[in-house]
Amino acid sequence: MKVLIADDSELILETLQEMLSRYGQVEIVASCKNGTDTLVAIQTMNPNLAIVDVNIPGMTGLDVLSEIRKENHTTTFIILTLYSSGYNRQLAMEAGADYFFSKEDDFEKIPIIVKELLIKEM
Repeated sequence: MKVLIADDSELILETLQEMLSRYGQVEIVASCKNGTDTLVAIQTMNPNLAIVDVNIPGMTGLDVLSEIRKENHTTTFIILTLYSSGYNRQLAMEAGADYFFSKEDDFEKIPIIVKELLIKEM
């Protein structure tokens, strides 16, 4: 499974890379720190899963998600945020997010989703 991660925090990127490296079937195809690079990477690499922070420089994670959904990409999106209000969740889901996770409360759910997606690919 090809995975793209995008966050402006080096710590979050490293944590996600370490977390995902435990799965032999997971290949991290891109690690981006801004929305523009994230959009281009998704368009060119067509990952199965994109884990994208809401607040990244340039285009926001929701802007990237909206653009990708307009292009009918089938990439599964996990949107991450420190600001997990109901309003932000609603915006993410309306934009086409598959999952919306708080970095503080839901980070441990990411491996569960990865496992589920790997099983679906079999």
